[in-house]
Amino acid sequence: MKQIMLITDGCSNMGVSPILAAAHALEEGITVNVAGVIDYGAIGDFGSLEISEIAKAGGGISRIVGTQKLAQTIQMMTRKTVMQSIQQAVNKELQHILGDSSLENLSPMRRSQVVEVVDELTETTPLQVALLIDASASMKPKLSAVEEAIRDLMLSLQAREGFSELAVFHYPGSHSSEDAIMNTSWTSDLGKLKSLFNRIQMRGATPTGPAIMKVIDFFRYGTLDEHQTWRGNSDEEEGIIGGNVV
Repeated sequence: MKQIMLITDGCSNMGVSPILAAAHALEEGITVNVAGVIDYGAIGDFGSLEISEIAKAGGGISRIVGTQKLAQTIQMMTRKTVMQSIQQAVNKELQHILGDSSLENLSPMRRSQVVEVVDELTETTPLQVALLIDASASMKPKLSAVEEAIRDLMLSLQAREGFSELAVFHYPGSHSSEDAIMNTSWTSDLGKLKSLFNRIQMRGATPTGPAIMKVIDFFRYGTLDEHQTWRGNSDEEEGIIGGNVV
């Protein structure tokens, strides 16, 4: 199961619409969740609407949350999305078996068995979560909370029975041509998630849509760049060179 967890505090201001990008991710089988981060005040109506619409288009959920509750919220969103996806798949299969009959017509015992199956699959299904962090200038005071939330998420994923791993990206890059930068590729090693954002050079641009598209590329090809191939743990190249999605 594949997820993008977008963490942002504001509105996108360049490139392809992040709502369209999220819809494209869903077509690729990738759910997009969005955590809107605030310290004081509010994100604003436009920002709140964009956050909600990105998650809706990506088949995920959204929350606007203060930095103190960010870690807890991200863990909840990740697990809830897995559960919802599995429940939808189970319900679809049951509908196929039962035909036009309502699932509510199942006996209490049968419904209880379905719930047990969903709960078990929620804990055992392999999971990949790509964290995409808005690193525009206004996010700088919030990055320490984001980094702590990432480590807490990894700890919660390690407690699952199923295989889980994270990859971390931030956007924009140091140069105008860099829509997203990979901080760490797929890992289940908590030690690789330390000091992720120490060297980030903040810029004012917020290319959320292009950054989502880059992460979709990473899911598909193992690279953010059509001229690069990601090297995994082995010495051999495992990625597939591919063009950027446009």
